[in-house]
Amino acid sequence: MSEKVKAHELRSKSKADLLKQLEDLKKELSQLQVAKVTGGNVSKLSKISTVRKSIARVLTVISQTQRENLKVLYKNKKYKPLDLRPKKTRAIRRRLTKHEATKITLRQKKRLTHFPMRKYAIKA
Repeated sequence: MSEKVKAHELRSKSKADLLKQLEDLKKELSQLQVAKVTGGNVSKLSKISTVRKSIARVLTVISQTQRENLKVLYKNKKYKPLDLRPKKTRAIRRRLTKHEATKITLRQKKRLTHFPMRKYAIKA
């Protein structure tokens, strides 16, 4: 029925086409599994793995395109879904931002203005 599906060909298709192809592949897989149980010929049994891989490719392309669209949607938003945020490490994620780290309290500002760093002239 169908041969190996190529990912670059799937990327040009619309989501509706991909879902239809996915449905067809799943039907074909179920038919092949029935043939396996009933003792079908070897060519059908070897086809099961290629169909399963094709299903995986279609699902991967669907999820990737969906993710790309979400990235575009949340491009300049303040809050993003957790899976679109950079992973990094837990410690880095918990760390203060550059803005937060450089902030100075009112008391510190007053102290710096009233008592600036002393400058000394050093004799050579």
